[in-house]
Amino acid sequence: MRVKSAGKVYLIGAGPGDAGLLTRRGAELLQRADVVIYDLLVNPQLLRLARENAEIISRGKRTQFSQEQINQLLIAKAREGKTVVRLKGGDPYIFGRGGEEAEALAAAKIYFEVVPGVSSIVAAPNYAGIPLTHRDFCSSFTVFTGHENSGDAKTNLRYEQIAKIPGTKIVLMGTENLDDWTKSLIAHGMSPEIPVAIVESGTQGKQKSISGTLATIAKLAAKEKISPPALTVIGDVVKLRGKLNWSENRPLSGKRIVVTRARGQATEFLQKLSELGAEVLEIPAIKTVPPTRREDIVDALLELNSYDWLIFTSANGVKSFFDLFFKRFHDLRDIGGAKIAAVGPRTAATLRELHLQVDAMPEEFVGRKIAEALTKLGSIENEKICLLRAEDANPDLPLALEEFGAIVDDIGVYKTVAETEDFFGVAKNFVEHGADWITFTSSSTLEFFHKRFDLPKLLKQFPKMKIASIGPETSKAIRALKLDPNVEAKTHTTDGIIAALLK
Repeated sequence: MRVKSAGKVYLIGAGPGDAGLLTRRGAELLQRADVVIYDLLVNPQLLRLARENAEIISRGKRTQFSQEQINQLLIAKAREGKTVVRLKGGDPYIFGRGGEEAEALAAAKIYFEVVPGVSSIVAAPNYAGIPLTHRDFCSSFTVFTGHENSGDAKTNLRYEQIAKIPGTKIVLMGTENLDDWTKSLIAHGMSPEIPVAIVESGTQGKQKSISGTLATIAKLAAKEKISPPALTVIGDVVKLRGKLNWSENRPLSGKRIVVTRARGQATEFLQKLSELGAEVLEIPAIKTVPPTRREDIVDALLELNSYDWLIFTSANGVKSFFDLFFKRFHDLRDIGGAKIAAVGPRTAATLRELHLQVDAMPEEFVGRKIAEALTKLGSIENEKICLLRAEDANPDLPLALEEFGAIVDDIGVYKTVAETEDFFGVAKNFVEHGADWITFTSSSTLEFFHKRFDLPKLLKQFPKMKIASIGPETSKAIRALKLDPNVEAKTHTTDGIIAALLK
């Protein structure tokens, strides 16, 4: 619809939980939004798509926003001339009260657009291995809610009619009244032996499904402590769950894994863990800020042509250095003729994106091994080396280089500081419920995570929680807390951590 208005509102279906199920149109609008108002059941990873300066507002039972208040908030933000995204779980118009929000916007003459979302109606059974229709079983399905408004005769469920409808039945929001409505369906003629499955937290890493019959499912759900959000499927198609349940058979399915890497640097790591079935909690322990000793960088830039080697120890170092480099120079050739060493494949890949050749990349990311990798191309005695990395980093590497006779300038091109913001309540959730694994990708992530959460105390609170380390230097920092990593990556990368977790 087209109505003259200062701002715009987009009612976007966020899908049922898996961040990958957001539509392309939804992602595009999220990246543009000035304001994002989201439901608590929305996957927090989706909020990473929003701009850093976007206003993020949580809507849910805990925040005590009424539907009327939400409607007025959407209108008010649009009248300020802002682009507003209302991010709703599943699809906006399927048991999501999106229709009421759209009506309010239309009445206020606010431009709005509805972006459909993948509904749990189809997604949750799919991830649990249950096709809603199948040529051998049925050619139709019916959807109803088990959480009806008993005071509204217009919307009351007619169980005597529902029981007679052929095909698969999908029940949303039905766990609290499970015993009541299953008995009602049996009382009105449905077979107590018909197969039934319940899918809890469908499409998410913590997805859990159980199956029984119409007569037994309520007791099974109580025994397995099934809780909302959950969806129930009734019908012979449930028989296929045993051989088609692909999601819960993934290697990291059901595992809660904390990623402590800096925000914005863990995208690929998060994605790979999610694809392996994990429920990923992104709790960045560090963030990068400009260095304090800027005069060191100025001196290094003036002397670039005098260096024999430039060593980068992280992708952060590459980005930070070249951000500073291009403020002074306009031609990449001004970097000089120094050979380049990269610590880690990600660092090397970042350099190659600038079309720079990496001359040395050590197989092990510890001080002496890095120094030895350089010497394979010739002696470094009396050679001048510029080490471009975090300010106040571990001194092992420059000391190892000096042992081989090199002259080392250790230049901090960025500074690592603690990240204390709780993005979208993920840290609060972690402190309340714990996790299966905490992954540490550097000694600095370990240091700042411990300062924020007190790691030994946390492990006493959740004794089954384990620690994964990216390599020897990080493990050394873990042992300094009188703890031991449960696994250490053989290759000192996030892929190495994943390989260790899979074992």
